[in-house]
Amino acid sequence: MPLEAGLLEILACPACHAPLNDRTADETPELVCASADCGLAYPVRDAIPVLLVDEARRPS
Repeated sequence: MPLEAGLLEILACPACHAPLNDRTADETPELVCASADCGLAYPVRDAIPVLLVDEARRPS
């Protein structure tokens, strides 16, 4: 289930403060940092973004 557009406008990557790309429609819902240098992927659990760097998946 995609997040609301208004919510995505105010969210930013906690590590580098770049915007986040919505990938909640995928099999594994997550918000991915738009920065090429960072690229952390934050999980979305029960429609709630978990914006903790310790919980983020590193880019592959």
